[in-house]
Amino acid sequence: MKKALVTGITGQDGSYLAELLLSKGYEVHGVVRRSSSFNTERLEGIYQDPHAADYRLRL
Repeated sequence: MKKALVTGITGQDGSYLAELLLSKGYEVHGVVRRSSSFNTERLEGIYQDPHAADYRLRL
């Protein structure tokens, strides 16, 4: 399985890129800015439970 690192994954471009890569079978690792709140609003459609067996999106 191919792997990809996406910086700024919670931003508009990063979230679209992550969604595209996941649809193509990539394992996606995302880098997010440290913040007091964990904002995954743009990732709601692709965010996965980290305990799922086929977990391919890592933040």
